[in-house]
Amino acid sequence: MAGRSRGIQGHHNSCYLDATLFAMFTFTSVFDSLLYRPPEPEDCAQYSEVQRVLREEVVNPLRKHGYVRADRVMKLRTLLERLSDVPGLTSEEKDPEEFLNGLVAQILRAEPFLKLSSGQESYCYQLFVEKDESVSLPTVQQLLEQSFATSGVKLSEVPAALIIQMPRFGKNYKLYPRLLPSPLLDVTDLIEGLPRQCTVCGALARWECAACAGRCGAGLESTAFCAPCLRLAHRPRPHHQATPLAVSEELTTILESCPVPRVYMELFAVLCIETSHYVAFVKAGAGNDAPWCFFDSMADRKGTCL
Repeated sequence: MAGRSRGIQGHHNSCYLDATLFAMFTFTSVFDSLLYRPPEPEDCAQYSEVQRVLREEVVNPLRKHGYVRADRVMKLRTLLERLSDVPGLTSEEKDPEEFLNGLVAQILRAEPFLKLSSGQESYCYQLFVEKDESVSLPTVQQLLEQSFATSGVKLSEVPAALIIQMPRFGKNYKLYPRLLPSPLLDVTDLIEGLPRQCTVCGALARWECAACAGRCGAGLESTAFCAPCLRLAHRPRPHHQATPLAVSEELTTILESCPVPRVYMELFAVLCIETSHYVAFVKAGAGNDAPWCFFDSMADRKGTCL
């Protein structure tokens, strides 16, 4: 995949779409269900055509030949502009979330990737956090846990894909000048009903106290306690209110005598924007030793030519 004329050819403000498609389909099959779901009565009349263009004229040549021409991508952009409620997809600068909303949510009608304990569903998670002046270079792990702690919600299940929008608002405001991506994201404490370990002794946790965050450890992991450790932790803080954690009886029997497993998600792509131009860093394989590639769909342009 390295070299010129690789990836997706950019043309006419297409970088938002090029970078997103490259990240979603080049080296991972996580989103391949979008390419094969049979049409349903509720789908629009052009559903099969949109799916065909995405599968046969974008994803297949990208994986087989390592290159997609701009005219193939323009077919997809034209269909999206005609069928979705997002205007300007063939000519104007857009954000990846606008493209994903038009393609994944409105036209392909995919099952939302995220299901929240509040009953809400979403395709991506927008981080909303207050700036911590004592932190100069926060990690994605820290910001994600801070956002979930602030909102008071959790994920109902481990998602197949977790798309996270970093805290920025418009072109001029960013909460932090730079963020440190977390190669492995520990989501154990974000999932409702998932077994957790006591932050003090490591045993199976039975209680959670949000007010104890950061006192016996770091992040959301520090809010989980077994019954004895909760009594000790709350002895000087009688005003704290702990809530019970739901754990199935089958898991309880097993985990009382063995370590509580942690659940991790692996980072495989980062989309970045600077001066209205999107590029992508994408992991070309699995595991810690897999190489990463940098993708810029406009890097091959010469003058005004395609």
